[in-house]
Amino acid sequence: MITSTALVLEKSAVAGNEAAANIPPDPALVLWREWETAHKLSERLCRRQQRLEARLISSVGFPCVTVCLPEGEDVTVHSIEALNEVLGKGPDMAALRETAEADFAAHQARWDAAAEETGYTAALRAEREAGDRAQDLLEAFSTTPATTLAGVAGKLDATLREGEAWEECSEFPWPQIRSALSDLVRISQQNMPEQFFHGEQHRKLRGRRAGCCFRA
Repeated sequence: MITSTALVLEKSAVAGNEAAANIPPDPALVLWREWETAHKLSERLCRRQQRLEARLISSVGFPCVTVCLPEGEDVTVHSIEALNEVLGKGPDMAALRETAEADFAAHQARWDAAAEETGYTAALRAEREAGDRAQDLLEAFSTTPATTLAGVAGKLDATLREGEAWEECSEFPWPQIRSALSDLVRISQQNMPEQFFHGEQHRKLRGRRAGCCFRA
């Protein structure tokens, strides 16, 4: 979802370049446009990766193995590390551990082959690269000075859209940032129309982390 603030800033960046061709562009606003592009690409790739992952889970299932312990309890684990924690390293569990490791490796091989064949592996790699690029640009805002109010609004917009955990998050500091950004855009549109465009109705902001991908 593109926020109304994002639409305003996009128009402001174009208008600023046309109206003040001899004035250097606001570096914060230039950075915001780069971040906006990377952010939207990351979200698009994330949705693709999620769709492919859902198909893999349905057809192959997450790599796992179910172990029947000597006490009669069945335990399902999803990694070799977890398997070692359950069975330990003792010689009395060696045969069970060897069989379980082989079963897990076979399931992992099926997952890896299907992931490569369906494009999931490539989609996951592309999403992570795009997400890392957006994160690097976001971090650059802290050392990039704004020279216009539009640039300041761009910094707040990126911070809110990347950091807010869910739509209309009520936890500090997101309501305060939403309020400050709304005030900044409103006041600037009234007092400095050359930087901002009128007529945009604010839509609800949606944080990237709501239903999208986390990068390890």
